[in-house]
Amino acid sequence: MTVNDHKAAGEQTAQPFGTLELVHAFREGPMPTGVTVSPTGRIFVNYPLWGDDVAATVAELRDGRAVPFPDQAWNGRSGDPAKRLVSVQSVVVDPAGRLWILDTGSPLFKPTEPGGPKLVCVDLRTDTVIRVIAFEPGVAPSTSYLNDVRFDLRKAAEGIAYITDSSGDGPNAIVVVDLATGQAWRRLDDHPSTRAESPPSYLPIVEGRVFMERPKDGPPKPVLMGADGIAISADGRRLFYCPLMSRHLYSVSADALADRSAGEEEVAATVVDEGDKGGSADGLETDDAGRVYITNWEHNAIMRRLPDGTFETFVHDPRLL
Repeated sequence: MTVNDHKAAGEQTAQPFGTLELVHAFREGPMPTGVTVSPTGRIFVNYPLWGDDVAATVAELRDGRAVPFPDQAWNGRSGDPAKRLVSVQSVVVDPAGRLWILDTGSPLFKPTEPGGPKLVCVDLRTDTVIRVIAFEPGVAPSTSYLNDVRFDLRKAAEGIAYITDSSGDGPNAIVVVDLATGQAWRRLDDHPSTRAESPPSYLPIVEGRVFMERPKDGPPKPVLMGADGIAISADGRRLFYCPLMSRHLYSVSADALADRSAGEEEVAATVVDEGDKGGSADGLETDDAGRVYITNWEHNAIMRRLPDGTFETFVHDPRLL
């Protein structure tokens, strides 16, 4: 069923591709922001330190319980930021079956410290950390907030990682990482496509209210989070991305991003505004049929963009708030 297929007013619309299956309910405790599944069906989640009581910033779901992963020592709250997980925003299993942990190094959105922002790779055969790629201040400045990551192991000697910097306090960008050397660089730094839009040009509505930051000791103010969602096309040629505060979907040449000899203007020339994606989005993903899956947090839905640019509703349910 497409978004143009409707029943009579008042009737319940059937799910386009089946009903939801509850895998795990986070009924108490901190809010997770990332989930990933290994080829063998293991499920990993992460909880950033946003003020909730977080026992472990990364965990594996085992028999309905969140167990610190890879162990409690890596989830410690003191010591060298380079040797522990500070505040994780995303976990992703790559095509080789390894778990990569994206550490913002920014608890409570505070300025990062050296060793905090990093990628940590865990071998799921042994559940041990086998690689830590720490980002220098020039790649992840103190204002950075590294948000989500995708991997293309077809590029370079051992693959390329693409990371969004969604910072609400500094320039936004896409960070490119050579997994063989650990070298990383920023692309589309403070480019209009990676920046948040703000009122009056953009006004997100959630549960009938304007979505804003609402501090207890001050007036509401716009949320200004930039480049967030990210996904690689099936052929690896385009990288899709979107700011959290925007209804636009963008893409850029993956080859241009990965080419360190390409100038910023050359990279920016490959950016394409893919148009309105039907609502505000956070997470993106693609499949091997060239479709882009787009979370829609204004409408409790996941949309699917077809290769011809048209959209259909993949799933819609109040539980997807």
